[in-house]
Amino acid sequence: MKVLLDECVTRYLKRDFTGHEVLTVEEAGFRGLKNGRLLQAASGQYEVLVMVDQNLQYQQNLKTSRHRYTQS
Repeated sequence: MKVLLDECVTRYLKRDFTGHEVLTVEEAGFRGLKNGRLLQAASGQYEVLVMVDQNLQYQQNLKTSRHRYTQS
C-alpha cells in the first residue's frame, strides 16, 4: 500500500507502517500544496493520505470526489 504523510504529521510515523511504501509530502514533491491541490496531486498515486486536518470534510467536496474520508 502506498501511504502519503501530510506536512503536519510527524515523519517518524513512517516506521509504524512496516511493509508499506510511505513517503512524506516533502519527499513526494508536494510540499506547500493546500488540501485541495494535495488531494488532486496524490490521487491515483497514493492509496492513503494521513493528515490531521479535522476540517477537511467542510473545506473539500469529498462526496463527489473519488476520495474516501475517514476521521478518527
